[in-house]
Amino acid sequence: MYALVDCNNFYASCERVFNPSLNSKPVVVLSNNDGCVIARSNEAKDLGIPMAAPAYQYQELMEKNDVAVFSANFALYGDMSGRVMDVLSMFCPAMEIYSIDEAFLDFTGFDLHDIEETGRQMKQRVMQWTGIPISVGFAPTRALAKAANRIAKKFPERTGGVYKMETEEQRVKALKWLRVEDVWGIGRRHARRLTEMNIRTAYDFTQLSDRWVRDVMTVTGLRLKHDLEGKPTIQNEDVSDKKSIATTRTFEKNYTDFNLIKERIACFAVSCGEKLRRQRSCCNALMVFLYTNGFREDQPQYKQNIVIKLPFATNSSMELVHFATAALESIYRQGYGYKKAGVIVMDFTPEANQQLTLFESRNVKHVSLMKTVDNINRSYGMQKIRLAVQDPGRVWKMKQERLSPRYTTNINDILIVDAD
Repeated sequence: MYALVDCNNFYASCERVFNPSLNSKPVVVLSNNDGCVIARSNEAKDLGIPMAAPAYQYQELMEKNDVAVFSANFALYGDMSGRVMDVLSMFCPAMEIYSIDEAFLDFTGFDLHDIEETGRQMKQRVMQWTGIPISVGFAPTRALAKAANRIAKKFPERTGGVYKMETEEQRVKALKWLRVEDVWGIGRRHARRLTEMNIRTAYDFTQLSDRWVRDVMTVTGLRLKHDLEGKPTIQNEDVSDKKSIATTRTFEKNYTDFNLIKERIACFAVSCGEKLRRQRSCCNALMVFLYTNGFREDQPQYKQNIVIKLPFATNSSMELVHFATAALESIYRQGYGYKKAGVIVMDFTPEANQQLTLFESRNVKHVSLMKTVDNINRSYGMQKIRLAVQDPGRVWKMKQERLSPRYTTNINDILIVDAD
């Protein structure tokens, strides 16, 4: 038996934990640079504010209905997610964190336990210890657990936020209720094709032949079909190192000055280096890209990227900055206002197993230096030690006009209680 635990309206719920006056009021959270809606409370959904809606298009509606609008506070959300996951891990040792607000728990071997009661205990403890409401769905497979969770969340009055799917009758009824475009693992392209074939529900999808599903949706689609049929096929994924690492940002305004863009690229390269060292890898290639604002048709457009093969494998921030800025120089063009840029490192090899080259190799002094820098930054805060090319001010420059305090990660933002 699998459980899928999902935090309800997670970002909005995090804001409500530290500001209870927001309870029962519409809340939305905006993306980086306060661009689009990325989270909504149920009250905001009822107002007709769609996901990914450009904030400026709904500004009048939000002001009229006194919607609480927040910039994305990922430091707060990440910390609250860690707290929720710590609580869930107390109930089941086999847990896979699927996203910042979701986790799969494998309850195989818990046959003598009352699983639904365990779900209610999880819900109660997470709420008591973190203030975050959750929904819990139990089923024999991961795909069905996703569907069970959707039922638990959709009908809280009947389920109490916990639903267990165990009989064939429950499975069929749930799949006939679940629209095909809402099935976990079916993307928009496949959903559109299935709808054109009059495949409207998850149950309709399971009635297709295995051969057709495999031919059209590959073995991944076939595994999903079997999972929906109640045959455990999609297993918990082993945690593995990433095959590429990207650090990209949309700027808070158009950048035209090369030195400003160079500073941003340097910061992105430093971030990639930190992530490489964290998983004990080195990269052999990197890509730098630079885009103008494609939504501004009144401005000249330019987009370009370049992939360069490094002369040696490295995870040194200093060496990555050197190569990244050289790549930037080759694609930068004057006369454009740039809105987005990024660095992607790829072609990894283990840090402890490097192939020596005849003419060039990494600076071995950087190994101990980077280790010391990482230790200091972990102990005293992000980017306490930086390269000279980096801005001595903020690490990321984003428009965040509605940012809430970092209640749990910054001592200066901790709640102050008036005891009078």
